[in-house]
Amino acid sequence: MPAHLLTRGGPAPLGRTEVTLLVRNRAALSLAVLMPLLMVFVLRSSATGAEGAEALGEATLTGGIGMVLILVVHMNLVSAYVARREELVLKRLRTGEATDLEILVGTALPAAVLALGQIAVLAVAGAAVLDVRMPRNPLLLVAAVLAGIVLLAGLSALTSSVTRTVETAGLTTLPLFLATVLGSGLFVPADALPDPVASLCELLPLSGVMTLVRAGWSGAGDADLVQACLVTLAWTVNTVFAVQRWFRWEPRR
Repeated sequence: MPAHLLTRGGPAPLGRTEVTLLVRNRAALSLAVLMPLLMVFVLRSSATGAEGAEALGEATLTGGIGMVLILVVHMNLVSAYVARREELVLKRLRTGEATDLEILVGTALPAAVLALGQIAVLAVAGAAVLDVRMPRNPLLLVAAVLAGIVLLAGLSALTSSVTRTVETAGLTTLPLFLATVLGSGLFVPADALPDPVASLCELLPLSGVMTLVRAGWSGAGDADLVQACLVTLAWTVNTVFAVQRWFRWEPRR
């Protein structure tokens, strides 16, 4: 990747280059397009004939949104940051006029756009196939998804600092993946867990985001929304500080 890509125009040129690389990778592009449709098919199979099918459909669709965020944004971005670092691309880009933030954002743009597209397909196709009403509060849902993308982009950059190679990214991303799937209410609400465990799970990185996603879809007033916003904001601020301090721009020597 040429180092002059970010000398003008902010992160957009790097973002376009990353998108071009994704489009050229037909296997990755096909998986990206087919994954939400596959999820809809699986969700339809699990919800058909079930008691309370609409509630189950909403729960599985919001959980699917969380899965897209963690898989497409976090796991992809950790690998992208590590690959660009080990290829000395990040080091070369820093010699130009681009700021550190522009480089990080430019690298993250394709994953963010891809996640937004997949979530849109999942929401529309899933709601149609599962006969579930569309989100009652779409603005809150969009805000929650955007907050999740920003937070996960920061966590991805931070995780890349302890990831030596692209091959080991699968291991370093596993803790956040498991914590999110098991504790952040993707498919099992946190309030279904014992009180001490539920209280702890509410403080996990994606728990606040998922609370906002569920509230955006159901439209129900949730007394925990303020706490969810505060937890998400706290994780985002601390992650930004940690990235500024510990993100690695060059390979380990």
